Amino acid sequence: MQKISTTISPEGSLEVLSQHEVNRLRDTSSSGLHDLLRRCALAVLNCDTSTDDSLALMETYHDFDIEVLQQDRGIRLKLSNAPAEAFVDGRMIRGIREHLSAVLRDIVYVYNEIQQHPRFDLSSSEDTSNAVFHILRNAGTLKASSEPSLVVCWGGHSISREEYDYTKDVGYHLGLRELDICTGCGPGAMKGPMKGANVAHAKQRRKQGRYLGISEPGIIAAESPNPIVNELVIMPDIEKRLEAFVRVGHGIIVFPGGVGTAEEILYLLGILLHPDNAKMPFPVILTGPRSAANYFERIDEFLAYTLGDQARKRYRIMIDDPVGVARAMREGIDEVTEFRRAHDDAFYYNWRLSVQPDFQQPFEPTHDAMAALALHHDQPVHELAANLRRAFSGIVAGNVKEPGIRAIEAHGPFRLHAEPELMSRLDELLSSFVAQGRMKLPGSEYVPCYTLG
Repeated sequence: MQKISTTISPEGSLEVLSQHEVNRLRDTSSSGLHDLLRRCALAVLNCDTSTDDSLALMETYHDFDIEVLQQDRGIRLKLSNAPAEAFVDGRMIRGIREHLSAVLRDIVYVYNEIQQHPRFDLSSSEDTSNAVFHILRNAGTLKASSEPSLVVCWGGHSISREEYDYTKDVGYHLGLRELDICTGCGPGAMKGPMKGANVAHAKQRRKQGRYLGISEPGIIAAESPNPIVNELVIMPDIEKRLEAFVRVGHGIIVFPGGVGTAEEILYLLGILLHPDNAKMPFPVILTGPRSAANYFERIDEFLAYTLGDQARKRYRIMIDDPVGVARAMREGIDEVTEFRRAHDDAFYYNWRLSVQPDFQQPFEPTHDAMAALALHHDQPVHELAANLRRAFSGIVAGNVKEPGIRAIEAHGPFRLHAEPELMSRLDELLSSFVAQGRMKLPGSEYVPCYTLG
């Protein structure tokens, strides 16, 4: 395996740092930022990989390192034993250099201005939403002069070729309607819509097409940014990542996926089902090719049982109809535009959306925390959605996140407890994901990281 050691300059987003910031980025202790920078940087540099195992990635490049050098004319980044695929004839690919700079920018900003700044009380719902806003604004993501056009696309990084081509087809028809794309920035259903929209934007001579990728440190190694992403933001945790999606997006399309996609659906519906958001237009479409119909049937049945028919009113299922999906999303976003204009709301950040603390506070999926989740109907429907979201988040951690993988190796599978019928429905849904090969990349055998009982 070829590796390259070199020194580069950041690509525009962060050219100078204080000595204190440099020291913090070099600090290899548990309170320092070096390990976080190293993990995120390696994920960005390793964007052509086919693995979704962050632990395997770190072990493969155990000798990789990144050091921030303070110089008179700004900073330089010293890379040791970096993946050779990030370079062409010894020079780093420009898009990868931009992504690496975005990682550095967001790590420094979040630590200095969010986590260590007294103006943000991250136990407060209002302050958390403000923190998400400030991170996005610092990244240049919020476009005050733009009409609503940003479609968030969710779906699996491990999907079939037919499903990938379908996401690309939908993205193409969205692009023809001059809509932009926001995804989790990785491969599969996160890359396809961007690729399709990119071609359509070229046909429409849309020169400023937006391909926004929003990630977080725990998942980026499993879902490295795809090369079409021209705006990358690293949020500090999965909860702020999810809030960023629903705050900046004007509509959401969900393609086939696995547990991570189910987590996203539960997060979104849990928010939309809160009484404060009942009258707010927010187009949500679940779609895939004909072969994915069974996947959405299982999802729909599970949502109807756990969250009720009211949840079904907040989304549409459209099978094998890329043009219809794009047309419906365009109409839905036009409705959002009129609603926000009538209520004097910002187009670039959905301040009016109520996001409850249960969906904002970071969930650490330890064995005790997973076992203690309240998975029963004796609670408001949006609270059940929040707890189901945490359960799926823990399974994602056990599948692809380094700390989760290590916890499973050390203590065995997570154990989930639920009321009997809900347990049965959850088991059926998760078993269907495994049967359809949606828990790992093709060719990789899935070993469950959870038990139900």
